[in-house]
This record gives sequence, structure tokens and C-alpha cells, in this order.
Amino acid sequence: PFSSVAHIHRDVQHGWLIRNLHANGASLFFICIYLHIGRGLYYGSYIFTETWNIGVVLLLLVMATAFMGYVLPWGQMSFWGATVITNLLSAIPYVGNTLVGWVWGGFAIDNATLTRFFTLHFLLPFIIMAVSMVHLLFLHETGSNNPTGLDSNSDKIPFHPYYSYKDALGALIMLLCLLYLALFSPNLLGDPENFSPANPLVTPPHIKPEWYFLFAYAILRSIPNKLGGVLALLFSILILFILPLTHTSKQRAMSFRPI
Repeated sequence: PFSSVAHIHRDVQHGWLIRNLHANGASLFFICIYLHIGRGLYYGSYIFTETWNIGVVLLLLVMATAFMGYVLPWGQMSFWGATVITNLLSAIPYVGNTLVGWVWGGFAIDNATLTRFFTLHFLLPFIIMAVSMVHLLFLHETGSNNPTGLDSNSDKIPFHPYYSYKDALGALIMLLCLLYLALFSPNLLGDPENFSPANPLVTPPHIKPEWYFLFAYAILRSIPNKLGGVLALLFSILILFILPLTHTSKQRAMSFRPI
């Protein structure tokens, strides 16, 4: 697996470009997702419970896909990141160790683990596309939210050209940022340890995930108890599900009550 990535970079026509766009595209994708969630929180979009909850499911699916994709290059950080995260399952009482063995497909992280991670990394985007369609379906039922949190038909304007041009400009800017990253500093967001092939006998001094998982990893590391850390990590994301139940204000958006 490690040599196949080197082969893509060195021998395949424009393979380096495709790989750099793919690897850094994940980072840009998460920037967009986190901005989207932040906007939803600020404008009270979670009032549309179904749309919001499907969005949280999408976040979990994207996180799973990104994690599995990070394991595939089979560098040091890929291997040890997979070891740390899959071992979290062993914190589950009674069934933990069985579950870890089942995920690994053996007694350790090996080719069987890599094969199933590759399969899931390929299949999950199709599930993400399907769930995105359901997300949009529910959004079209209720209509999109806005900074005022008010729904007024008299204030509505056509989607085209006002929003289509705005979206096209946003997409173009993001694409230029991705191209700049892929062409001029492709390894800026990566870990130098991942340039070394996976070695189960050598543990890197600092095992850490990609930047977009750092918040969850910091929560995990901050609690000494293993099960407590795993639960805190889970709830740091799953807490988004209970947000609609916590809204008590008469005003939907925070625009009129800024922080």
C-alpha cells in the first residue's frame, strides 16, 4: 500500500496532482462542513429537527470516511492512528475486545483491516450522496433558514441569478485555494511521520490525527479514564442531536442577541 502511493506520485501521469487534490480536498471539505455547522448554530437552523439530525448523521459518515482514507496510505501516522482509534472500542464493557478483533479482521491491524477500510472508504461516499439527497429533500420541505430567522414570502428573491452566481463564486474561490494548496504546499497539513512506511515495532513520539479531528482527540486525551474519554469524545459530537431540544428563546437566530 505504501509503495502504491509512491507509484501514483512518481510514475502515474499527473498522479501527484490527483493525490494532492484528494488529500487536501478532505481538509477543505471539513472547513466547509464546520463553517456550515457554525452557521446553523448561529442562525438556529436546528429548529428544523429532521434536516438538522440528518445533517449530524452526514457529519458522522464524513468523519468515518475521512478516518478510513487517512489509514490507506499506510504510513506511520496512518497505522498508529488506526491502532489508537480502533482500540477505543476495547473500552466498551464485555464486548470491547471481541469488537476490536472483528474490526481488525485478525489479531492485529494488517492487510485484512486495510482491505475493509479501503472498501468502506469507497462505499461510504455513495451512502453520503444518498443521505445528502434526503437532507436536501427535508430542506426543500421547510425552506432554507436566513440570518433573521423569519420566513417572509414578500422578501423572497429568485435563486438564479442571485444565489447561483454567489455559489459559483464561492466554489471558484474554494477551488483556487485547493489548487494553491495542492500545487505549492501539498504537505502543509500532513504529518511528516507519514513519509515513513508503517512499522508496528516503532511507535512515533507524538501520535495525533489530522487537524479536523484534533478537537475530538484533545477531549479523549484530557480524561485519564479510558471509557470516560471515549464517552466524552462521542458526546462531543452526538450532543448536536439534542440541540433542537435545548432551544428556549422566542427568537430563532442569534443575530439579535450576539455573543
